[in-house]
Amino acid sequence: MYKLVALDMDGTLLNSQKAISPRTKQAIQAARDKGVYVVLASGRPLEGMLNSLEELGMDSEQDYVLSYNASLVQRVASKSVIRKQILTGVDAKNIASLARDLGTYVHAFSPERGLITPEDNPYTKHEADINGVESSVVDFAELSDEEEIIKVMMVAEAEILSAAIAQLPKELHSQYTVVQSAPFFLELMNPSSNKGTGVAMLAEHLGIDASEVICMGDAGNDHHMIKYAGLGVAMGNATDETKALADHITATNDEDGVAVVLEQFILNA
Repeated sequence: MYKLVALDMDGTLLNSQKAISPRTKQAIQAARDKGVYVVLASGRPLEGMLNSLEELGMDSEQDYVLSYNASLVQRVASKSVIRKQILTGVDAKNIASLARDLGTYVHAFSPERGLITPEDNPYTKHEADINGVESSVVDFAELSDEEEIIKVMMVAEAEILSAAIAQLPKELHSQYTVVQSAPFFLELMNPSSNKGTGVAMLAEHLGIDASEVICMGDAGNDHHMIKYAGLGVAMGNATDETKALADHITATNDEDGVAVVLEQFILNA
């Protein structure tokens, strides 16, 4: 029996209107009523997930969340951190320099400063808007080398970002976890941080085996957890690469794909 379900948000839990459908909400509640842990695993900060967590009733101290692509694993109510794998100011400065060379913008999340960018741009504004947070302009050269930085993102128009990705130094992939979460977002994190290691840590914390875990997603930043899970699920709207990694492909996020999986593998099992 499956005991833990980890859900990506954008493109998975949320439909194209950024809403949770009634059927999906009902299926999640029914799974939780059976004692199954359901957690959200997103590139978003916790602040950008709270509305959905509250809507689902998953906002108690007994509920967990994987934020910033699992750079942080937290209890929801207190926001206490049970796992943290993050970067430093020197990483932010190095990535910002590379971003300039490749013609993209850059922004980062700081525990103290929030969402920061050296230059106002539409992609950082989009990040701020979808998460309900403020952004501020900070010269990354002012960051101390030891300052905590949760993650850094290279952001740009899809075509520009794709060209930049093709030019990334090979060694970057050994220095950081590098995942694309949207056509215009490339995320760089601590090399030990990804949704797969985050879900694995939470499963261990809860005494749950990988074979008892379902993970669902649609994009590159979901690959690690889809490969980790006993049942790795790609949404019908997922990228072809994501689908190729999955054990199972469900309906799209506009066709209640999350609910379909919960009904088939948990509620009707």
